[in-house]
Amino acid sequence: MKDKVVLVTGAAQGIGCAVSRALAEQGAVVVLADHNEAVLHELEDGLAADGLSGVPLVMNVSDSRAVNDTVERVERETGPIHSLVNVAGVLRTGLIASYSDEDWAATFAVNTTGVFNVSRAVLRHMIPRRSGSIVTVSSNAAGVPRMQMAAYAASKAAATHFTKCLGLEAAGYGIRCNVVSPGSTDTPMLKGLWADTAGDAKQAIAGSLESYRTGIPLQRIGAPADIAGAVLFLLSDSARHITMEDLRVDGGATLGI
Repeated sequence: MKDKVVLVTGAAQGIGCAVSRALAEQGAVVVLADHNEAVLHELEDGLAADGLSGVPLVMNVSDSRAVNDTVERVERETGPIHSLVNVAGVLRTGLIASYSDEDWAATFAVNTTGVFNVSRAVLRHMIPRRSGSIVTVSSNAAGVPRMQMAAYAASKAAATHFTKCLGLEAAGYGIRCNVVSPGSTDTPMLKGLWADTAGDAKQAIAGSLESYRTGIPLQRIGAPADIAGAVLFLLSDSARHITMEDLRVDGGATLGI
C-alpha cells in the first residue's frame, strides 16, 4: 500500500481509526474522512505523534453533493484514489413497533446511502484507470436477525449486497469490491449499548437465549485491529483474485453461515 491514496470514511474512531492507522503504518497516503471534525483532528495529532500522517477532510457521507466535491478535491490535490474503505456507520436501537421515522431514515442515510454515494463517486475515477479496490465494512448482523437492531441489520444487509453488485459491475475494469463483516468489536459504538462493560462483554461472549443470540465461539470480543487486518488483506495484492466476497470477522458468532 506504500504511497497509494486510500480514502477511509468514518475514520475518526473505532474501526475506521484502526483501519486508518494500519494503512498509515503501511505507508499509504490515507485520506481521513469523517463528519466529526474535532475527533478527526485528534486522530491526525495521534498519528503525527507516532511519526505517521493522514489527510483530514470533513465529509458527511449522506450528502451526495458534498461527497462528490470531496472526492474531486482528493483526486485533484492528493492524488488518484487507489482504494476506498467504507466504514462510516451509525447504530440506533429500538423495537420496530416504536421505532421513529427519523431513526430509520438516519440509519439508512449513513449505512446504506452513504456507501452508495462514496462508492459511486470513487468508482467514476477508478473506471478510466481500470484499477482499484473497494472494501465496505458491514456487520454480521446483515446475515442474521437481531432484536432491537432491525434498521441497523437491514441497512447493513443492503450495503453488503450493494457492494457485491458493485463488484460485479466493476470486475470488467479490474476493480475489486469486497465486504468485511465484524461481529461484536471493542468500539465506542458497542460500548454505547452496554450499561456494565465487563458484565455485558461476558454476556456477548456467552450469548443470550432470551434474544435468540448465539455467543462467540472464540471466547473474546473482537479488537478494531482484527477488522483492520482483514481490510488490509482485501485491499492488498494478496487478494488480487478475490472480489464480491463477504469476510466475517466475528469469532465464529454466526457459525460460518
